[in-house]
Amino acid sequence: MSRLTVNITSFSYKKGIPKDDSEHGGGFVFDCRAIHNPGRYEQYKEVTGKDTPVIKFFEQEPSMAQFLEHVFPLIEMSVKTYLEREFTHLQVNFGCTGGQHRSVYAAEQLKTHIEKLFGGRLDIYIQHIEQEQLNVPRL
Repeated sequence: MSRLTVNITSFSYKKGIPKDDSEHGGGFVFDCRAIHNPGRYEQYKEVTGKDTPVIKFFEQEPSMAQFLEHVFPLIEMSVKTYLEREFTHLQVNFGCTGGQHRSVYAAEQLKTHIEKLFGGRLDIYIQHIEQEQLNVPRL
């Protein structure tokens, strides 16, 4: 029996939507640009959605919580169905302007959410394209 692999990616719309290299194609692309952007404030310019200051910002930001309240059920439904049908691949992309704050945070939150729900029943890989290309230091 094949396992389901869920690839979660954060990216910058400035550089385009990531290509799905699986033979299946499809999946989801979520646009995070409508969410309040911490990158507009000087104190957040050198940190990402994986860093504590940005995490705290989004914990207080209602638009991020509202956004994820819609994303989570869509992905849960797909993962459940894909597991039942023995599909092997699901791609989920989160994009924002710079690929540093909103998309990174949303991708990390989704990873944590589906790990809790589906645990060892699938493999989850996460890629933050902009951080990998820029080699952003961690705080």
